[in-house]
Amino acid sequence: MYEHLLMSRDGDTVTITMNRPARRNSLSADHLAELLAAFRAAGASDAAGIVLAGAGPVFSAGHDFGDVAARDLMGVRELLALCTDLMTTMQSIPQVVIARVHGLATAAGCQLVASCDLAVAAESAGFALPGGKGGWFCHTPAVPVARSIGRKRLMELALTGDVIDAATALDWGLINRVVPDEQLDDAVGDLLSRATRGSRASKSMGKVTLYAQLDRPEADAYAIALEVMAAASQLPGAREGMAAFLEKRKPSWPD
Repeated sequence: MYEHLLMSRDGDTVTITMNRPARRNSLSADHLAELLAAFRAAGASDAAGIVLAGAGPVFSAGHDFGDVAARDLMGVRELLALCTDLMTTMQSIPQVVIARVHGLATAAGCQLVASCDLAVAAESAGFALPGGKGGWFCHTPAVPVARSIGRKRLMELALTGDVIDAATALDWGLINRVVPDEQLDDAVGDLLSRATRGSRASKSMGKVTLYAQLDRPEADAYAIALEVMAAASQLPGAREGMAAFLEKRKPSWPD
């Protein structure tokens, strides 16, 4: 079904694996289009969580310069619009999306990590926005990275172009966990299982609302969250959760 990626399902989890190891999982237009289609398909399914991984020695080296160099201005705009569509889709679908990061995640590869809801990295992982020391600055990759790590750290990452190790990425807030390489799959599974428990309908609404209120002024954020939380109180899952708490029993989620 796909040329540049692998897609599988195990129970409630869909795993999407970038599978261009010879090209360091660089993001050509065809690869981006397949990723977008895969996330849309997974998002429309009844899966609870999605793992984004990479085959080969690195997670992703970012945009495929062979593809970019062959395009004129309009062509590059179309490529970047496709990439942006992928990033926003990952955040708009109802499932919890977690990045499984090994090796390097650079430029748009780092953008992928920052656009996932959660991220777990192996100790050997590294992260960079290398455009700062090259000829094509990482303008679009910096957008979700900025929202993860803050202004000063973004400036250091983007202006120097240097690789930061997994421990630094954890300290800066780009990822959630760092584990020994051999424990990566177990750590991804553990975090995802905890992030997907409970009512799926409630969690889906919660994810959408979190992204909607992030980076807004506090008054605007409260206005959004108040209305959604009031509406969510009427969901079957919310009713069941409250009833189970009051009746001191284990909840039986309706969805």
